Amino acid sequence: MKIRIIIFLCCISFIGKGSAQSNKGGYPISPVPFTSVKVTDKFWGQRLKANREVTIPLAFSKCEETGRYENFIKAANPSDSYKVEGLSFDDTDVYKTIEGASYSMQTYPDKKLEKYIDSVLVIVAAAQEPDGYLYTSRTMNPKHPHEWAGSKRWEKVEDLSHEFYNLGHMIEGAIAHYQATGKRNFLNIAIKYADCVEREIGDAPGKQVYVPGHQIAEMALAKLYLVTGQRKYLDLAKFFLDKRGYTSRKDEYSQAHKPVVEQDEAVGHAVRAAYMYSGMADVAALTGDSNYVHAIDNIWENVVSKKLYITGGIGAKHHGEAFGANYELPNLTAYNETCAAIANVYWNYRLFLMHGDAKYYDVLERSLYNGLISGVSMEGGTFFYPNPLESDGEYKFSQGACHRQPWFGCACCPSNISRFIPSLPGYIYAIKDNKVYVNLFMSNTTNLKVEGKTISLKQTTNYPWDGEVQVEVAKTSGKPFNIMIRIPGWAKNEVLPSDLYAYADNKQQEYSVKVNGQSVKSQLTNGYFSIERNWKKGDKIDIHFGMQPRVVKANPRIEDDKGRVSFERGPIVYCAEWPDNNFDISSVLLPAKPEIEVTDKTDILSGIKELKMQAQSLVINEKGLLETPNVTLTLIPYYAWSHRGDGKMAVWLPQDVSAVTPAKK
Repeated sequence: MKIRIIIFLCCISFIGKGSAQSNKGGYPISPVPFTSVKVTDKFWGQRLKANREVTIPLAFSKCEETGRYENFIKAANPSDSYKVEGLSFDDTDVYKTIEGASYSMQTYPDKKLEKYIDSVLVIVAAAQEPDGYLYTSRTMNPKHPHEWAGSKRWEKVEDLSHEFYNLGHMIEGAIAHYQATGKRNFLNIAIKYADCVEREIGDAPGKQVYVPGHQIAEMALAKLYLVTGQRKYLDLAKFFLDKRGYTSRKDEYSQAHKPVVEQDEAVGHAVRAAYMYSGMADVAALTGDSNYVHAIDNIWENVVSKKLYITGGIGAKHHGEAFGANYELPNLTAYNETCAAIANVYWNYRLFLMHGDAKYYDVLERSLYNGLISGVSMEGGTFFYPNPLESDGEYKFSQGACHRQPWFGCACCPSNISRFIPSLPGYIYAIKDNKVYVNLFMSNTTNLKVEGKTISLKQTTNYPWDGEVQVEVAKTSGKPFNIMIRIPGWAKNEVLPSDLYAYADNKQQEYSVKVNGQSVKSQLTNGYFSIERNWKKGDKIDIHFGMQPRVVKANPRIEDDKGRVSFERGPIVYCAEWPDNNFDISSVLLPAKPEIEVTDKTDILSGIKELKMQAQSLVINEKGLLETPNVTLTLIPYYAWSHRGDGKMAVWLPQDVSAVTPAKK
């Protein structure tokens, strides 16, 4: 389940909404807050609009329809007669949706929405117990609480009660709301609950020793420390991490099988894991604990070299929503929870802030454009919980269906999407000293501070559909500064910074950079093209990324991908889906050297680039004989599948006859 959204984006640049970036988060590199970036991009503008106009209102309406608000009302007026239903973390859907709405309001002020949130916070505040405890699954009926809650506070917090998980999402939402409105009504509620936990949990005499069953409080408490300046919240976050593996719970599912600093492989529940790794990065940045950094660096290498899907998804197994073994990456049964994709973005973002290497953004971008946005329809009103890389139109992977749904009983993914999307502008740029990092490519304008001086940049592009990007200096400080342009791994003929996948077509992708029409050269530093000069207003950088379609092969140790290839163009991973192909896509056999045609399709799926190529279909006729008719195979972006009904879809397609499932006439 996801986490806050702008996470440390806001966290690090927080106090003073839209204030200049600072390094209060402790990271060597500072984010540019999303409030300082205005996205004018066609591709992402559509997503931001859908989130604002459809996803957030839908999430609020579902909180009302499904009794989330009613739980708070009942907790304010407890009764032995209430039957406590739903899930023990249902409260968080309210907190997360407020968080997403708050981020949206910072860019698009909405007094009506602000008033609505205030009315919700009245019932939330009324449910809080006098000492700060706020957990409706117990408070509404203390004698007969939720079956996962335990008979007393914290008793099952390492198991299923989610009391600390609820706290984490409450803090995230409260800080976002405070940042957006300047009001403390939600922040005070969160501080009161955090103080309750801090008084009762810890190493001191009279306190109890517990760690979260589901991580997220670690990140949130670090963020609360930054907002309030109270060290006790950071200490509690570090306590939660340092005690993991030393309490009664010791299992891989919960990443409690060994102390966190001894871990070197991603195991267990993928969302919990990535939240924990992100929390370790935050606490390390604020405390200087290099043991955390060493551990998460090793775990990252394990994921990127052995456990990452081509779509940037993580968490192969439905059972436990968990990472599989090394190279265990099935397609039809892939889990790849949407929340895990968001968590993967958070984790890689923090590693970039810590190390300044473009390879983390290569992973982030792959997840962002593929396994993350596949989790929500382009209209913003239906959602995937898992994101498989293959569908037979029959296996009901999506909680009883083969398509996106408008809500789930466990609704963490829709509310997480509502939080993440409006935070996206904060991931585009970053600052260190006189360096301006350009990490993502989308049309936007931004005002940022470099060594105390304000500069403005304007980025114009049709990325990801073409590779032409222009960065214009709209305002300069009069002092030299260094623009650091990320050269994506795919533009350097590298699928990932590992041997998990490789291009198999012997093509060479090219890129070039010009300043005011003149070619410039630079040695790449950690994947960045560096241009330092005394910039003048109107100076323009033109970046060209070659965008040939590429053929990808997987490491041979991935059993499910043997004899198969996948296709990508720029940051977009492609798939074959039934509406575009008048034959059974399972029966396709690709040539050794596919000749790929790129075509514009402005009339479907909000406008895409299709890939087309000639292939064969293996068909067993009525006499039992094999036929091999020539066919045209059409591919669409993976994120766009499942908008036109249930049916077959595949990312990895046969290039060897052993991988083909012949169709029958």
